[in-house]
Amino acid sequence: MTDTQPKFPAELDGFAFTGEPLNRADALRDDADALARLWPTARVIVLEADGSAYADEAGQLLVTSGAAIGGGPGTAVLLGLHGETAWFSVEARALSLTAPQRIDLRRAAASWPAAEASAFAFARAMQHWRSRTQYCGICAGAIEFRRAGYVAHCTQCETDHYPRVDPAVIVAVSDGQRLLLGRQASWPARRFSVIAGFVEPGESLEQTVVREVFEETRVRVRSCRYLGAQPWPFPGALMLGFTADAEPDPPQVDGELEEARWFDVDEIAAARLRKGEDDSGILLSPRISIARSLIEHWYAGMTGAR
Repeated sequence: MTDTQPKFPAELDGFAFTGEPLNRADALRDDADALARLWPTARVIVLEADGSAYADEAGQLLVTSGAAIGGGPGTAVLLGLHGETAWFSVEARALSLTAPQRIDLRRAAASWPAAEASAFAFARAMQHWRSRTQYCGICAGAIEFRRAGYVAHCTQCETDHYPRVDPAVIVAVSDGQRLLLGRQASWPARRFSVIAGFVEPGESLEQTVVREVFEETRVRVRSCRYLGAQPWPFPGALMLGFTADAEPDPPQVDGELEEARWFDVDEIAAARLRKGEDDSGILLSPRISIARSLIEHWYAGMTGAR
């Protein structure tokens, strides 16, 4: 590598839902006695049907314990352990508790400590899967949740169903001098982001990068490299972040994106500082997302080489 080439940081950071993860404590999921012992001192995230969580007056996680709820864990989902303390999630409809307010996951990710935001994301993803797994997909039999909420067991054909995660690639595409960004019509005005798409059956991640970028923009990728991942429970994706080198093809859109453009370093620099108060220039992805980290990663590499 010559001194004129971008010097990219070794890895991504700065996005939500990956900091201070819980110990998933898989062995406890089959131990009803251990779960009962942990329940009184457990921290419990209470979720509404829309995926929002109970919060206090300041918008922070409402500290609820198993003892405050009473009984045992019952149908609560074991999220894991933080030190010796267990974390669970429960549905608000099953309780008589109240809370000063509810907070959605995006707001929580921007203001809660990393450990609590990551636990909330985990709880939200599990809630989404469980709410859509009411009957067996093979025989339509009734479902019974087992292993502290992690297995949906069919009471008719005995098939076990497990939580689903949908892998998707998200990629910062560069022609060596510019960054390729696109926007969907449903996004806030002037919001642009990197290119993303779901992995299809029988396809490698690298093949997905090449296909998705070309399908959405008609830009041809020459090579790509994996950088990191972010669970994205909106509702159940795993975003696999890549950087890619591409031909300087003029972007063309005909489908999911309403616009795609190349942006130079100065345009990205201005967008990084923009707060949205004026109506000129583009807005970038929020800082909780791996999309924004990919943009920052490209920008850091380019400005380090200037």
